[in-house]
Amino acid sequence: MRLDPAVRVGGLLAALVASGFLAVHAAPDEGFVIGIWPVGVASALALELGRRRAPYLLPVVLLVAVITIWLGGRPGDVAVGYALGITVGTAVVVALLTRGREGRPALRTDGDLRRYFLACSSAGLVAALAGAATSWATGFGDPGLVALALGTAHAASQLTLLPFFMRLPQHGSIASPVERVAQWVAIVVITPLVFYPDELPSMAFMAVPLLAWGALRLRPFEALAQMAATVFFAILMTTYDRGPFAAVPDAFGLSPDARGVLLAAYAATCALIVVPLMIRVGQHIVTSREARNERDKVQSIVDGARGIAIIGSDAEGRVTLFNPGAERLLGYTAEEMMGRSSRVLHTMRSVVDKADELGTARDFGSVVQEIVKPEHAGTRMRFLRKDGRERVHSLTLSRMTDERGQVVGYVATSEDVTDHVQAQGRLQDALHTERQAVEQLRELDRAKDAFVSSVSHELRTPITSILGYLELLGDGSYGSLSPTQAKALQRVSDNSDRLLGLIDELLTLSRLSEDGLALSSRAFDLREVVQEGYDVVSPAWAHRDLEVTLDLPDDPVPFVGDRDMLERVVVNLVGNAVKFTPEGGSVDVDLAVAVAGPLGPEIQLDVRDTGMGIPSHEIQQLFSRFFRSSLAQERAIPGSGLGLSITRAIVEKHGGVIEVESVVDRGTLFRVRMPVGA
Repeated sequence: MRLDPAVRVGGLLAALVASGFLAVHAAPDEGFVIGIWPVGVASALALELGRRRAPYLLPVVLLVAVITIWLGGRPGDVAVGYALGITVGTAVVVALLTRGREGRPALRTDGDLRRYFLACSSAGLVAALAGAATSWATGFGDPGLVALALGTAHAASQLTLLPFFMRLPQHGSIASPVERVAQWVAIVVITPLVFYPDELPSMAFMAVPLLAWGALRLRPFEALAQMAATVFFAILMTTYDRGPFAAVPDAFGLSPDARGVLLAAYAATCALIVVPLMIRVGQHIVTSREARNERDKVQSIVDGARGIAIIGSDAEGRVTLFNPGAERLLGYTAEEMMGRSSRVLHTMRSVVDKADELGTARDFGSVVQEIVKPEHAGTRMRFLRKDGRERVHSLTLSRMTDERGQVVGYVATSEDVTDHVQAQGRLQDALHTERQAVEQLRELDRAKDAFVSSVSHELRTPITSILGYLELLGDGSYGSLSPTQAKALQRVSDNSDRLLGLIDELLTLSRLSEDGLALSSRAFDLREVVQEGYDVVSPAWAHRDLEVTLDLPDDPVPFVGDRDMLERVVVNLVGNAVKFTPEGGSVDVDLAVAVAGPLGPEIQLDVRDTGMGIPSHEIQQLFSRFFRSSLAQERAIPGSGLGLSITRAIVEKHGGVIEVESVVDRGTLFRVRMPVGA
């Protein structure tokens, strides 16, 4: 349970006062320094208060340091000098660790570790400079020795105490409960034992491997606690003149402060072993956890790819991975394939065929080295199933390398595309057959057009001759005719005219189909063309009960194109409207110039009637050659089915389009749109 912040601050302050007094009191009376003064507790107290309130703590730290050092037996001016070093060192540590941010600093990464070492060594350097300056100014001790003793003591205090108040790696203990108990027993038993002999200083370092063991296996806080316990035993026994550090001054004729230097160096050594190992273990655990998660994720993807064969192998081609998709597609189990060469999945014939396709040597290794190139991703190769059947797979082979660039294995992903290949082959055969059929139809169509054109030319001459003789008979050149004969002659003449018109349409259509219709290009007023076409058809409604209207613009409509062909468009559209509109109906012809239409500035010709209309499903066929509406056929309305086909061809050759809107028994609208710039 986390204590209240005020309680923690109060506890740390009390610990600072008590441990500061004890540190100075435990230092040798004949020495000139203050032992391992708990400057690390002062820094921890500043971190606990936070960046904003820490400056208010510094005067308190200065006061506590002066009082504890002075009460510990050091002169007042010396106490002030040492206390200034403690206070400045605390400020430096807080500034370097927090970097202007609120909250406890972290001690989890290599970057955090570097800042931690920098802060602790900076605190030691500040203490050394302050100690040397104080010694020189007061004549209290040797400045060099005082600087060394204070610098090492303050650095050790920061190194061993600060980690408890930083954010440590969040990993649990790897050790079992029995191992943890054994570690603590070893720390508690071995540390006092190695500090008991006076003559063997190196014996004290036998506790260091135990600390490293704990840093590698225990929770971070527990590893730090073992380090603190070891340092506590060392300080306690040295204070009571036991152990190798206490005996060094007498044994080697050194200053009493030398034992403090050795003790501080020992504490710093413990911290330099435990803290980096603790961080490295935390990073390793996090990395291992992430790697394990990624491995599990990849494994689930590999296992879930039931429709894809994923096969891994080492550098020699021995199978190391065979996913469920490979089992399903190839018939082998993973146990059967592990350690076997992937060569067994291909026949020699398939290898040779692939080698010939790729243009490489006819051996498995050469084919592999070629397929692994990126440009061959998705290449097709035959795989041999366990049951002896060969299937075509779409294969992508990837090479795996280590950090030195050495090949360590291969990964092949493939899917069975045999059915697709077979279907593609059948489709290609069908397309080939269809292309042949289309070409035959085109040939037949060309032959038909040639036949129609030839027959039309052959028929036109005799029909023209027949009409000439009919005209001579009609005007009495060969004698007078009775009324009955004249009436029969008129019928023959009318049918001959119709036949000649049909022949003309066939000839025009033939030229349009061959793209041989040469259009003249001259300027004219389109109003005149519409008017002339309208007049040509006017006899068709002269004796019928029809209301036919023509609406032309007041201003000229200049146009460049074939005047005769456009007149034919008007004749065909208006003629059809009149022919298919029953008595009592109406036909409206309207020419207009639109400022902005789908084709830009355009001319629009509308022919609207109230006739029989066209079924919606027949509108798409309306412009096909020889097509006639089912309603026209039912009502026996004569026609060739060529007029609209010719009309659309003429409009399109002028850069325009023709549109149809129709409702059965309500009427039809034909709309011609052509660009003004035609």
